[in-house]
Amino acid sequence: MDILMVFTAGLFGLIIGIIVYYFYAKKQLTDLKLEKTKIEEEAKRLVEIAKKEAELQFKDKMLQVKSELERELKEKKDELIAFEKRLAQKEESIEKRNVLIESREVELLKKEKNINALEKELLEKKTSLDNLILEHKKTLEKVANLSAEEAKKELVSLIEDEAKHEAAKKIREIEEELKETSVKKAQEYVALAIQRIAGDFVTEMTVSSVPLPSDEMKGRIIGREGRNIRAFESITGVDVIIDDTPEVVVISCHNPVRREIARLSLEKLIQDGRIHPARIEEVVEKSKLEVEQAIKEAGEKALFDVGLHNVHPEIVKLLGTLKYRTSYGQNVLQHSVEVAYLCGIMAAELNVSIKQAKRAGLLHDIGKAVDHEIEGSHALIGAEILKKHGEHPKIINAILSHHGEEAPNSVIAVLVQAADSISAARPGARRETLESYVKRIEELEKIAVQFPGVTKAYAIQAGREVRIMVENTKVSDDDAYVLARDIAKKIESELTYPGQIKVTVIRETRAIEYAR
Repeated sequence: MDILMVFTAGLFGLIIGIIVYYFYAKKQLTDLKLEKTKIEEEAKRLVEIAKKEAELQFKDKMLQVKSELERELKEKKDELIAFEKRLAQKEESIEKRNVLIESREVELLKKEKNINALEKELLEKKTSLDNLILEHKKTLEKVANLSAEEAKKELVSLIEDEAKHEAAKKIREIEEELKETSVKKAQEYVALAIQRIAGDFVTEMTVSSVPLPSDEMKGRIIGREGRNIRAFESITGVDVIIDDTPEVVVISCHNPVRREIARLSLEKLIQDGRIHPARIEEVVEKSKLEVEQAIKEAGEKALFDVGLHNVHPEIVKLLGTLKYRTSYGQNVLQHSVEVAYLCGIMAAELNVSIKQAKRAGLLHDIGKAVDHEIEGSHALIGAEILKKHGEHPKIINAILSHHGEEAPNSVIAVLVQAADSISAARPGARRETLESYVKRIEELEKIAVQFPGVTKAYAIQAGREVRIMVENTKVSDDDAYVLARDIAKKIESELTYPGQIKVTVIRETRAIEYAR
């Protein structure tokens, strides 16, 4: 009974629960439908708002584009108006120019007519004048007893004499006026000429002789079909001269370092006896190393002898190269050391920096180490090298000014100039062959006596000056200047000589009387 009641109550409760859940679910469904409706209405409202905003943005963009277009259109219109104004102005200007041209054409036509009339009148006058001149010529010929040709020649001769006299006076005035200002320029030209011109002694300074044990060695040096000598010349860059001179081979080259390498190599090959291209190449390489070492040692020795230090290794190498460089027979390295000593002595007397003076003196010709490879005077080349390696500006100025490339700006620069001249001018410093010296003396005197009015000519000062005596009746004071100039130009064109030659023309009047 109890179980039945519990079951009945449970069933009843279940039914009641189902009924309640049904109504609850129905209510939830109704609420969901209402929510859906609200969401759809909200979505429609948002779509409308978005649509209106998009329309507004589109309208704004259109207005902006419209305003931009209107602004551009206005600018174009303004430009067009300005262009039209300029065009109108140009048209007006062209119109005025056309009117002016037309008026000028009218004037030119008038002038042309006047010119034609004048030409006609001038032609008539010229004919009349020619007739008058012809009559006057005939009259003059009768009066002077001279033909027209004879009178013309006499007049030309007179004018020539006057012109020569005037030219001589003018040359004298110009030379006196430019005497002071031309000294610097003359020094520059002389310095450049000394560096660049090689005299008759050039063969002695560009060749080296290598003795041979026998003439059979010449054939071995030449090799089969000349292959050995070609290989040697190609590797060393020298010319090997094999002639009829017994037991001697001559090596010729303007580069003294290459010539020394070739000489050492050839001596080693002759001593060794094995001469073929591969062996030549091997020996030349060894000789190069030996010469490079000798160059370095020579540079270091020169610095040690002078007492200098802190010199760049490249400059030491260039300094050593000067051991193989000669200038008019004088060894350039020895000359540089001598100039350094002289500079130091004079600097000590003047209470100037001895170290700087010696440094400038030792390095003053450093450009000669490479002047056969680089264009320019050795002073300019040397200054560029020292500037590149950070030398003191005073030293660089001394290098530039020792041949007048630049004005000296210190006492040291003047000392280098003086020491360089002293070293080069001392007896025995520079040499030339006796034959070329005697020949130059004879040629100087021979050239001088070729000119009219010259009585005697003497070459003095070891051929550095030629003194010319002239007849005072044939050569005037003004003519003496012209004569000196002409002789100097002829010497320049016909002779080769180191330095410069001074031409002195002497004209004098001697009045002699005896008291009896």
